[in-house]
Amino acid sequence: MEPITFAPIYMQRVWGGREIERTYGRELPEPQTPYGESWEIVDREEAMSVVDHGPFAGTTLHSLWRDHRDAIFGPDCPDSERFPILLKILDARDDLSIQVHPPAHVAASLGGEPKTEMWVIAGREPGAKLHVGLRRGVDRAAFERAIRDGTVADCVHALEPEPGESIFIPSGRLHAIGAGFLIHEIQQNSDTTYRVFDWNRPGLDGKPRELHVEPSLASIDFDDVEPAMDAPSGGVLAECPHFKTERVRLGAGDAARAADSGRFAILSILEGSLRGGDGRPYPRGSSLLLPRHSSAPVAESPATLLRIALPRTH
Repeated sequence: MEPITFAPIYMQRVWGGREIERTYGRELPEPQTPYGESWEIVDREEAMSVVDHGPFAGTTLHSLWRDHRDAIFGPDCPDSERFPILLKILDARDDLSIQVHPPAHVAASLGGEPKTEMWVIAGREPGAKLHVGLRRGVDRAAFERAIRDGTVADCVHALEPEPGESIFIPSGRLHAIGAGFLIHEIQQNSDTTYRVFDWNRPGLDGKPRELHVEPSLASIDFDDVEPAMDAPSGGVLAECPHFKTERVRLGAGDAARAADSGRFAILSILEGSLRGGDGRPYPRGSSLLLPRHSSAPVAESPATLLRIALPRTH
């Protein structure tokens, strides 16, 4: 079986741009429109990946997960209604809102879904900053005062990462992507975000975007102070109950395989390009689902990619 690819779902965002088009040579749906997100692999009712090539063309990811779970994804996968991983590419030409995702222990009471994610920096402009965690000395009372005063940005810790670096964003971690980043985001299949501050700017409709102050305060981990970018453990960038992400470097002619041939993997190409056994090219920026026992695409030149899978606890 050859790798499976899906038609990207592009999302307009007030903070977005056209970097996905420039960097990865894609054609975005509407000219001169800011696109902030490409949902590469997703199984949600409101956004559904559809296979764009090969024998499963036109089939949804949800159908593959429901009807071909063992054949494509392998044994011992979670008994979940929907495919549990969501992969995005983010283009931030302006600052995202300062936000938080609810932890599992409070998500249901807030009417949301828990969401843990990670970011891998694919590109950045000079001086671009991530805002992650709280500055030292900021407690809940100080943060609530900053909300009233409109000075929340002064409470959030800033980082200036290099391309190739990554950071894990557990639910409860206050965060915002600053202007000037291209990021590959791996996350739980969830879309619950609480905005606590949005830089006092209007949305695409000209109106201020909704804030979620009380749910944010209930979700923020106020003990999460001045985190650093992650230090990889070998090739492993992050591992949690929801996903395992590795960075894989290939020489020309090397095969891009799943870590476990009996289970699926997702490949997200950061640099270089691959070619399938059927001759199909997979350029930089491509996202591939490797079915279990899939034929492995081969690097056409030195390549760097992310290999994403479910941890073996599943």
